[in-house]
Order: sequence, then C-alpha cells, then structure tokens
Amino acid sequence: MLIEFSVTNFKSIRTTQKLSLVANSATELQKENSFTTLEKNVPRLLRSVAIYGPNASGKSNFLEAMVFMRWFVLNSSKDGQAEEPIEVTPFLFDTVSRNEVSEFEVLFLQNEIRYQYGFAVNSTQVVQEWLIAYPEGRAQRWIERSYNEDTKKYDWHPCSKLKGQKSMLQEATRSNALFLSTAVQLNNDQLKPVYNWFHQHVRTIGVSGLTPTYTAAICKSESGRGKILTLLNAADLSIADLDVEMKQFDPNELPSDMPEPLKELIHKGLDGKEMPEIKFLHKIEGCEQLIALDSDDESVGTRKLFALAGPWLNVLENGYVLFVDELNNSMHPHMVRFLISLINNPQINQKNAQLVFTTHDTSVLDNDLFRRDQIWFTEKDRSSATSLYPLTDFTPRKGEALEKGYLQGRYGALPYIGELRF
Repeated sequence: MLIEFSVTNFKSIRTTQKLSLVANSATELQKENSFTTLEKNVPRLLRSVAIYGPNASGKSNFLEAMVFMRWFVLNSSKDGQAEEPIEVTPFLFDTVSRNEVSEFEVLFLQNEIRYQYGFAVNSTQVVQEWLIAYPEGRAQRWIERSYNEDTKKYDWHPCSKLKGQKSMLQEATRSNALFLSTAVQLNNDQLKPVYNWFHQHVRTIGVSGLTPTYTAAICKSESGRGKILTLLNAADLSIADLDVEMKQFDPNELPSDMPEPLKELIHKGLDGKEMPEIKFLHKIEGCEQLIALDSDDESVGTRKLFALAGPWLNVLENGYVLFVDELNNSMHPHMVRFLISLINNPQINQKNAQLVFTTHDTSVLDNDLFRRDQIWFTEKDRSSATSLYPLTDFTPRKGEALEKGYLQGRYGALPYIGELRF
C-alpha cells in the first residue's frame, strides 16, 4: 500500500514534489474511497488519486519517476556492470540542477510493516541510499550509505537491526548499484519484503506501453475468459464471447509499405514469440449465431478496455498499486468512470488496491466519484519546472462544482493558449 512518493531533480521536476495518498479528515465518501490499515500509526489511505494538468506540465514525468525507481531497484545489481552509466535525467534547464543528484523516496506498507526507502543517484553512481523500517511501529534503520567526496569511499552507518553478513554485502555492492538490490540478489531474507513490494505490488502502464497480451493470456482459461467478459459487459460492451489464440509471430504479416529498417527491428524483437490473435464475438439479432470481428474491426476504445481488463482485475484481486498515464486516452468518459469506480468500490476492491493516474477528462471531476483530497494538479513555472499540488490547497467547499472551477482556472494547471496571428 502506497502512503507517499516524492521525487527531486528528475526531468521537468526540479525541487522536491510529493504525492500523498493519506486521506484527510473529511467524511465525504470516506468508507468508499478510503480505507484503514492494521498499522495503527498509519492514517486512512486513499484508494485512488487523479492528476490533472496541461500537456507538457510534468504529469507523465512524475509517473516516470516511479517507473525509474522501480526499474532501478529491480535491475541495478544484475543488469549493469562496473562503471556503466545510470540512465537518469536530471532537470536540465539550469546550470546547477543538471549537475546535482536525482532523489527518489517512497513510504509504503508491506505485510503490515511501514517502510521508508529512498536513494539519490547521478549518472555515474549511487550517492545515498536509506531504508527505515517500523516493525511494531518503532523506527529501525536498516540501510544508510553515503558517498564521501573527501575519501572517495562510501560511509556505511551502523545499522544494528539489519541481519546477515553486512560487510560482505557492502563489498559486493557496486557504486552504480543499490545495496537493497544486491542484498536481495545474495539472498538476504530480511530485505525481500521491500524488494518484493517494487517487484510484485507496483504496476505501471504508460500511454503507449499497453498491449492486449496479458489479458489474452488470462483468456486461455475458461474462468479467466469469464472474468474478462464480465468486466467488458459491465462496461456496457455488447460482446458475447471471446476467441483468443496464441500464434507465432510471422514477419510476412507486417504491412508491405512498412520501412525495411522498422520491419527488421520489429522482427528482431518478436522473433520466436507468440502473439495473441483476438476475435470479439457478437450476437446477431434474430438468431443464435455469433459473428466474429477481428481486433482491428473494433473501436480503439474497445481494444484499450480489453487490454486494460486483465491488469485491472489483477490489481483488484491482489491489492496492488497501479500507476496509469493518460487513462482517458481513446476511451469514452463513461468507461473511465467505470474503471475508477471499480477501484473506489470496497465491495469489489476488497484487497485495497490503489490507483494513481493522469488524465485530461474533466467530466469525472465531480463529487460523486472523488473526494476533494483525491484531486491533484501539475503545472510549470517560468523556468519550465513542474510543481505538483493538491486541490485541497484551495480549500474548496463541500459540493463545489470542481469541473467548472478547474476549467475556469480557479485551481491553475490550465494551458495558456495565445492568439494566432499571421
């Protein structure tokens, strides 16, 4: 369960920007859109958060910060080699930030234990790394390392609560890798819950990174196909059944007018892999026969909802944290509302899954779907730096027309559209 995520000096984000999923004391939709945990020192948490803002305001960059943090935790100790650069991009629009570290920190619950984990990196090395755990509500420092510029070595601060061969793990940790990743790779059981939160409980979907493969795999079983059909028809799609087959990728099926270099790139990436062939079966009025439509014959919105269906059910069934960029892309507002309502429904979302998403769809910005503390905004200042702030900064009234207020510029985060003159 995600409590808080903050990032500093990453892409368009210069100063520390923090997203909190802690619910305030408001009673509106409290039982539906927020929940309590078994950790007594953690307040109520929100099931979902929406981030609004104009194009190029940094919404996607904030989500990409979590993508990078997750990737670095999972891969820094095994994918890289000594002295390989770290692919992190700082804020480039001033001469100071571009030479400073990028910092990431997350507060979360795993197995009812609260953790605070973070690190600071530049393009060559990990400069700092820390982990504070709160078993039984008491703080214990399990990791603390910092690079000493004077000695050109790491200072490893005493962490008596961390078990295992700490000296060996420290020596095995490369300067461009995380201690957390290295220790888990070398079978430190104490740190596995932290690593596993990133590995198993955090899911990310980008605006262009969504494919139907995962949902198609679920449809291989009759029960899985039934769940997908139930979700699709609950969204008011007239799909009677699904026919999914996995076939070997055939480069001869690529469009004849596709450039050869692109064909070669796709062939290299998909050679030997199975690809789903999906047919949507619809009823024919007046008879029991079903007609099959290829995926390409369905609307873009239907294809996207199908691609989202598998990950969405997986998140709900397991209580994961899902980050989605541009949830509204190619989807009707009613579909967007439907997906959000599944997360906000405690009868359906019994494992307390959480959703953080960006959107331009203001039609879902109302008091029936969201609490006021679930709405956040991004905008850029004159130096092109992103700021992230909550709607509650403006102390909106209970029942206030949020969509109208946002479109009127009451909360900022709107594009500036100038007059075009020739």
